[in-house]
Amino acid sequence: MKLQESMPATKVERSAKFVKTGFQIGGNYIKHYSKKLFNPDLSRDELNEDNASDIYNSLSELKGSALKIAQMLSMDRNMLPKAYVNKFSQSQYNAPPLSGPLITRTFIKSFGKPPEKIFDSFNPVSTNAASIGQVHQATLKGKKLAVKVQYPGVASSISSDLKMVKPFAFRLLGVSEKELNIYIKEVEERLLEETDYQLEVRRSIEFSRACSKLKNTVFPTYYPEFSSDKIITMDWMEGLHLKEFLSTNPSQKLRNKIGQALWDFYNFQQHELKAVHADPHPGNFLITPDEKLAVIDFGCIKVIPKDFYNPFFDLVWNGLMNNKKATIEAFRNLGLIQSNDTAQQVEFYYKSYKEMIGLFALPYSSQKFDFSKPKFFDDLYAWSDKITKMSEFKQPRGVKHFIYINRTNFGLYMILNDLQSTVNTQTYKPVAPNPAY
Repeated sequence: MKLQESMPATKVERSAKFVKTGFQIGGNYIKHYSKKLFNPDLSRDELNEDNASDIYNSLSELKGSALKIAQMLSMDRNMLPKAYVNKFSQSQYNAPPLSGPLITRTFIKSFGKPPEKIFDSFNPVSTNAASIGQVHQATLKGKKLAVKVQYPGVASSISSDLKMVKPFAFRLLGVSEKELNIYIKEVEERLLEETDYQLEVRRSIEFSRACSKLKNTVFPTYYPEFSSDKIITMDWMEGLHLKEFLSTNPSQKLRNKIGQALWDFYNFQQHELKAVHADPHPGNFLITPDEKLAVIDFGCIKVIPKDFYNPFFDLVWNGLMNNKKATIEAFRNLGLIQSNDTAQQVEFYYKSYKEMIGLFALPYSSQKFDFSKPKFFDDLYAWSDKITKMSEFKQPRGVKHFIYINRTNFGLYMILNDLQSTVNTQTYKPVAPNPAY
C-alpha cells in the first residue's frame, strides 16, 4: 500500500479537501444522468461505486473523525447502499499509512527523541493503519511491542471535520438535520475521548483488569512509561483478524467458542460495569493461536447512566413490555414517547418501539441463540428499512445514549452473525433495576 507522505492538518487544508470531493461527486451525478438520457433503466450502481470510491479516498487522506464516521457507517449494513458498505469497511482494517518521518516527528514532540532512541528496534512502516492512528511493531529487552501513534492534528480537527462531513451524511442517511445534529454531538464527545491516549491507557488497564475473569479472553499489557497523549505502547498480540480467521474455515465448535467470548465480554461490561467497549468493529479483535479472543483497543468507552440502563433493560429482561402502561412510561423516560405527543402518536410509537425492542431482546429470550439464522437479521433489516421510509421517524426520538448502545449491541450481533456462532445468552444477564427510576 502506498505511503501517505503528508496529511491535511489545518482547517483550511481539510476544508479544501471536502470541497474538492464535493465537486467530484457532482461530476459523478452529471455523468450518471447523462448516461440515463440514453438508458432510462440505468441503475445507480455505477454512481454509488464512483461516489463511494471518491468519498472513501478523501476520508482516508483526512483520517481522524472523518474516516471514523465511514467506519461506523460500514457497520450499519442496512443504512447504506452496498457499494458504500464495501468501500467503507476497508477502514475497519486498513487505511493508507503515514510515512516514517511524520511518525518520528510525533515521537520527538512527545519524548524529545525518535523511536529508535526509546526502543531496541522500531519498524517505521506501520502494520495497521486505521482512523485515529496507526500501529508499529517495536522491541524492547526481548519483548515484542505494538506502538500506536495518533495522526497529526486529529484531535484539533474533530469539531470542524464533523461539520464538514454533515452534508455527506445528511444525503447518505436521509435523516433530518436536527436528528443528525444529535447524532453528531454524541459522536463528537466519544471521538474527543478516543483522541486522548492517556485516558485510553488508563481505561485499557482498568477494563482489562476488570474483564480478566472472563473465559477465553485475553488483553495486552500496557506501558504508561512509553505512552503519551499521542502514543500508546502495549504488548504485541499474535493472532488473526476476523476475516483472516474465517478464511481458515474454523470448526463450528471454535466459532461458538469465540462467539461466546465476545458475548460474555460485552454483556459483562454492560451489566456488571455499566460501561462498555462501544467500538465493536472487527479490527479491534484478534483470534490468538491458542484460540482465544484478544481485545486490542479500548479507545471508545460508553458509560451507561442509570436513568438509561434501568428503563431500557427493564424492558428487555423483566417482561415489562407485557404491561402496556409501564412500557409507555419507560418509553417516556427513554425519550421514545414525548410529552407533546397526541394519544394517536403515543399509540403509534408504543407499537413501533415495542416491536423494535422485542427484536433487539430476542437473543436474551432463550438459553441459547443461533446467530447464523438469517430470519433474525432479515427482520431487523426489514424493521429498519420500514421506519426509514416513514415520516414519523424523520424527527429525533430517543435519548442520545441509544446511539452507542445500539451501535454496540447490533455491532456485536453482526460479528456473531459473521462467525455463525451459537452462544449461551444467559451468562451475564441484565441486573434487575430498581423499579423506582
